[in-house]
Amino acid sequence: MGAADPAADGAVTSGNDPGADGDGGGSQGQPPTGGQGSGGASPQPKKQRSFWKELPILIGIALVLALLIKTFLVQAFSIPSDSMQNTLQQGDRVLVDKLTPWFGSEPERGEVVVFHDPDNWLAGEPTPDPNALQTFLSWIGLMPSAEEKDLIKRVIGVGGDTVECKKTGPLMVNGKALNEPYVYPGNTPCSQDDQGGQFKVKVPEGHIWVMGDHRQNSRDSRYNQSDANHGMVPVDEVVGRAIVIAWPINRWDNLPVPDTFDQDLSARSAALTVAPQGLALAGAVPLVLWRRQRSKAAETR
Repeated sequence: MGAADPAADGAVTSGNDPGADGDGGGSQGQPPTGGQGSGGASPQPKKQRSFWKELPILIGIALVLALLIKTFLVQAFSIPSDSMQNTLQQGDRVLVDKLTPWFGSEPERGEVVVFHDPDNWLAGEPTPDPNALQTFLSWIGLMPSAEEKDLIKRVIGVGGDTVECKKTGPLMVNGKALNEPYVYPGNTPCSQDDQGGQFKVKVPEGHIWVMGDHRQNSRDSRYNQSDANHGMVPVDEVVGRAIVIAWPINRWDNLPVPDTFDQDLSARSAALTVAPQGLALAGAVPLVLWRRQRSKAAETR
């Protein structure tokens, strides 16, 4: 009456206990049937690869992905000067979109773009001397490049535009004034000097005209008009559009196109504002001549 039920114990322990044979169970001496025999041995689980053996593979994959992202998607750049204040501060890190240019996208007015030095604009500027680790990290895109000679400015004019500065401003694009709240406080949109601050230029196709937001502290298209491109930046030299400030954390922000560039600034629209007046004059002249001929004919009758 007080003995434990051997069948109950067998339900919670292993199924091959030789003492748990019950009253009508298998005879003593029979081999257990729990799968321990030579013919029913279960397959041994595969031995997992050591983490330390997998680590180099994981690092290699991460490096390849980082290199692909830098080449085709986005790349980090460090801001080296104050020429784009207050939009960008010295030491900011920005992420530059390198994907859309692969699909034929070209810079548009108002965008902040990174471009390669088109014709020795950075002559005389100090060249950083990165160590081997910094060079490697910048090569794969995990750190802003210190060796590449790149600049960052705002696009003011594109191919076909006429850009003009008189006195202190406003800056004109195809005869229309820009309202520029992003210009550094205390600066004027146009600089009054004889080195390039006063100008009127027409941007050739395939080029852009760029200026810094810190107008009185930016060596941009205005002050490089004597170079091979007359201050213009070839579109082929543009790396991409800066889309976001990624570092430091307290300056996280996107870099939208200012509202002033939403107005119709195309060169065609500027031509159309004059065209109706010219057409009216051209149409009125034949009408006046016709009326005079009629009046003369009436007098001779």
